[in-house]
Parts: sequence; C-alpha cells; structure tokens
Amino acid sequence: MRILGLDPGEKKIGVAITDPLGITAQGLAVIAFDCLDHALAEIAAICRKYGVEKIVVGNPINMNGTTGPAAENAATFAASLRKKLDLPVDMVDERLTSISAEKTLVSAGVSRKNRRELKDKLAAVIILESYLAFK
Repeated sequence: MRILGLDPGEKKIGVAITDPLGITAQGLAVIAFDCLDHALAEIAAICRKYGVEKIVVGNPINMNGTTGPAAENAATFAASLRKKLDLPVDMVDERLTSISAEKTLVSAGVSRKNRRELKDKLAAVIILESYLAFK
C-alpha cells in the first residue's frame, strides 16, 4: 500500500511517498502552495499516478502541545484533501521536522541554495517515516 506524506507550509508543500509495500519513504516533490485548488489537483495527479491509498499530513503542534494557526491550517488542508480525493487522511505530529531536515542537510554539506529546495521534501520524508515507525 502506497502512502503519501505531506508537509504543508505557507508557500510550499513537501511531498514524500512510500515504496509499493509501504515500508520506506522517499522524497518525491515540492508543490507550490499559492492556490489550494491547484495544489489539490497536483496531489490528486500524484495519487493517481502512484496508486496512493492513504495520505499523511504533518500537524505542526506547538511545543507545549497546543494548536496554533499553523495547526489549524494543516487541519483545514487535511479536510480539503479528504473531500477532494476521497482517501483516508491521517494527521501526524511534525514538531521540529523542518529543523531536523535543515540540520541533516547542513551536516551533509548541502549548499544554502539547494537546502531551500530540499528542506520541504526531506521534512515530508521525516513525517512519513515517523508515521511508518508508529504504525
């Protein structure tokens, strides 16, 4: 079963996907998030292309466990995905995934320019891996 992992931000959505057996996660794409309908259409196309059966969305809960505007936006985004794609959508705590992704890229010697492009995709991979580990 293929699972899609999404890291929705204000401007971009990091996308990761599992292998066909649902065991490992790989970064797939970064989608511009300037228009919800456009982003949903791109995600729908990815789901059709890869036969995705479930979606996991990062939920940016505050460090003290409360929800703020970013978590509310992620929940709204997840609800839009459920409605548009008619697939199960789970929310996963994504505290510190972007920071973890940034640190990984810095330690790997990735240039600042390339880090900007890869950080969202790697954060989606971390979200998806944490979901797979929890499962």
